[in-house]
Amino acid sequence: MATVTLKSFTGLRQSSTEQTNFVSHVPSSLSLPQRRSSLRVTAARSTPKLSNRKLRVAVIGGGPAGGAAAETLAQGGIETVLIERKMDNCKPCGGAIPLCMVGEFNLPLDIIDRRVTKMKMISPSNIAVDIGRTLKEHEYIGMVRREVLDAYLRERAEKSGATVINGLFLKMDHPENWDSPYTLHYTEYDGKTGSTGTKKTMEVDAVIGADGANSRVAKSIDAGDYDYAIAFQERIRIPDDKMTYYEDLAEMYVGDDVSPDFYGWVFPKCDHVAVGTGTVTHKGDIKKFQLATRNRAKDKILGGKIIRVEAHPIPEHPRPRRLSKRVALVGDAAGYVTKCSGEGIYFAAKSGRMCAEAIVEGSQNGKKMIDEGDLRKYLEKWDKTYLPTYRVLDVLQKVFYRSNPAREAFVEMCADEYVQKMTFDSYLYKRVAPGSPLEDIKLAVNTIGSLVRANALRREIEKLNV
Repeated sequence: MATVTLKSFTGLRQSSTEQTNFVSHVPSSLSLPQRRSSLRVTAARSTPKLSNRKLRVAVIGGGPAGGAAAETLAQGGIETVLIERKMDNCKPCGGAIPLCMVGEFNLPLDIIDRRVTKMKMISPSNIAVDIGRTLKEHEYIGMVRREVLDAYLRERAEKSGATVINGLFLKMDHPENWDSPYTLHYTEYDGKTGSTGTKKTMEVDAVIGADGANSRVAKSIDAGDYDYAIAFQERIRIPDDKMTYYEDLAEMYVGDDVSPDFYGWVFPKCDHVAVGTGTVTHKGDIKKFQLATRNRAKDKILGGKIIRVEAHPIPEHPRPRRLSKRVALVGDAAGYVTKCSGEGIYFAAKSGRMCAEAIVEGSQNGKKMIDEGDLRKYLEKWDKTYLPTYRVLDVLQKVFYRSNPAREAFVEMCADEYVQKMTFDSYLYKRVAPGSPLEDIKLAVNTIGSLVRANALRREIEKLNV
């Protein structure tokens, strides 16, 4: 198994205290500083070269997907504008990022609140299994606050040459010809016009929709619907002695009480814990599930004060359509959240970067017009790399989250060190970890045994209740 070495972290920034100065006006020409591209391309397309200007791309949404896309575009010679409505957005996700994201996206260590090296998986009957015994000394799961991570990625995109607008995307007018521009309609908030903002338009050659589960860009290209979960999270400031318990520990609770089809969590942040849960099938009962999650952890968060309450939809699978002509979807807008684990931050940033790289390559660093074929390369690469992971996790969720006995079996299985090693290697480095055939056979037998024992236990309990 390959591991991350210290070299992977070379160049990590020591401080992220610099302030971002967001622009409040974009000239009609979208003229941005000329920058040397960090991507070398050799594409030779039939699309025409652009005269006296660079390719213009708008990124709608300033989360991890939008920030990563805008940075890559700007570095690749594209005239880039990013539109984000809520610059202090605090999306209610657990905030866990894999180790590979720290090095791959050159994230500064000071935006990571906690380095989790231990996890407790807690069954419906409150049997706790410690996870993390197979982690190496340098390995950890990073815990971040979305308002910190998102702002940092937007700031870095702006420093690379992207123009960042505090604005709300409203709609777009589609081009009449294959190479005509898209006209975007948006409201800009410059701090001078009050809460109403100023209605504006701009013309661009391509659009990346990174505007979340309720994506307006997705609606504009008739991308179709998907099932979604409601995530509900409370940030709770707990006493210092209890915060020490969660210093490098995260907890996951499974059971019908906390969620019929997902899990509850307690994840540590800088000076508080995030306590939350989610569900697809019983959205109306989300507050009841949240109360149950809090009750399961009550002894460890006793004396805590709720400082923030958050709720947000999370997609359950990719949209039926993720691109149309020169418009592509990334991140939550495309539906890139995994089943079983509910992970989306890394996949959002990765999809934004991959989409932007396809545009940079297809346009020869902004010198040529692009077409749908260029964006389709992004989808083909994404699907080849990550769809197998989504399918495996979908199966796991259907098998192990369907009933409390199945959840008991799942937690029992998590005690196996081979399962932990395979799980963490796949999560931390976003690759399918090669396994041992003999261990895989043993795992299959043990899984069946756990399911049989769990169902036998359920039948005995049912007899007692008769």
